[in-house]
Amino acid sequence: MDIVCGMQVNPKKAKYKTIYKGKIYYFCSSACKRAFESNPEYYIEHGPTGHPD
Repeated sequence: MDIVCGMQVNPKKAKYKTIYKGKIYYFCSSACKRAFESNPEYYIEHGPTGHPD
């Protein structure tokens, strides 16, 4: 699941991913990836908040 927007993401097909503190996070879009990378602790603590504009 995309930690930013909550969309289901297939890790085997995910185009966007990043590693943070040794864990791989998968995203549905580059916008979600950028949002997570700009404030990863927020999304880890609060979970999905909807697709970033």
